[in-house]
Amino acid sequence: MSPPRTVLLTGAAGGVGTLMRELLPPYGYELRLLDVAPVPGAPDAIVADLADRAALREAVRGVDAIVHLAGISLESTFDKIMAANIAGTYNLYEAAREEGVRRVVFASSNHAVGFIRQPRPGDPLVPVDTPHRPDTFYGLSKCFGEDLAQLYWDLHGIETVSVRIGSCFPEPTSVRMLSMWLSPADCARLLHATLTAEDVAHTVVYGSSANTRAWWDLSTARALGFEPVDDSEVHAEKLIAEKGLPPEDSADARYLGGHFCVDPPRWPH
Repeated sequence: MSPPRTVLLTGAAGGVGTLMRELLPPYGYELRLLDVAPVPGAPDAIVADLADRAALREAVRGVDAIVHLAGISLESTFDKIMAANIAGTYNLYEAAREEGVRRVVFASSNHAVGFIRQPRPGDPLVPVDTPHRPDTFYGLSKCFGEDLAQLYWDLHGIETVSVRIGSCFPEPTSVRMLSMWLSPADCARLLHATLTAEDVAHTVVYGSSANTRAWWDLSTARALGFEPVDDSEVHAEKLIAEKGLPPEDSADARYLGGHFCVDPPRWPH
């Protein structure tokens, strides 16, 4: 499949969106940007809330695919998560259906399965078909998004790749992140694969780099053509020296979701 020419990037002013604004165009994409806040350096970006269905329909009109990164990315009240991540994602899929967009890449999260126990050395990697075990309302909203994507494939033939993103930063910032780090360059490689693979129907993939300490089975991502290059291990010695290993009885040492399971960071808005 040749790359889609025009891609709507929602959440373009956010952390991952900011990185992808720079890293996706070299793959041949023309990005149409959308965020609830102005996008720095992009005066033509669409400023709209996910509750604005008319604006969403206009935003998706004529695009070849959507990369949906918008929404609340930490824990918040159920009402706020409901509005931004649940109703907002539904509104976007409805706009895609109405305008005939056939491919969506949905930013899911490791927090959809946050209460899964971390694998120990020698254990099998965590598969993508492990049952949902969200650790927060935020994680619950990502479970909803994955199920919504499945429904829109079955009902309307809209293909989606749901990417359970680990932690996409220029470098890992915690010991736990050594297992789920997704480098910005690998994130762009993964999104390119999700946008160009044939016949994805609804496919769930984990999004992490080729980390020595990996917890997740990347086979479904590799089947789409993703070949991660980076490895968090180059940062391990420094991180462990600075922060130490998490105590064995702590959430950071027990669960995939780490401290989200017991004391999640709160959305600041």
